[in-house]
Amino acid sequence: MKIPNSPWRARTPEELEAEVGDHLKTLRVHKNLDQATVAARAGISVRSLRNLESGNGSSPHTLILVLRALGRETWLDTIAPVPTINPEMLTRTAAPRQRASKPRARKSE
Repeated sequence: MKIPNSPWRARTPEELEAEVGDHLKTLRVHKNLDQATVAARAGISVRSLRNLESGNGSSPHTLILVLRALGRETWLDTIAPVPTINPEMLTRTAAPRQRASKPRARKSE
């Protein structure tokens, strides 16, 4: 038995593609737009949009174009948000980090 959207179950990339496609299709239908209209607004072929909605593989470029055509570019902000507060910065008076560093070796006494 398949349990959709279960937080404890790891999903395959194919399942995630299908889920994103379902969300895009639902959004398109709620906006009362057909595939040809969205494809024309995005500047892509109807076949590319159909592939994206069905989870049959698509490029990030196509995803971005469709999100723009549907007015949902803000979805991209939720993919990997940048934290605004770093807890380590609250404990010290240092300048914000510019790059990552290697862990320091412990001194043997």
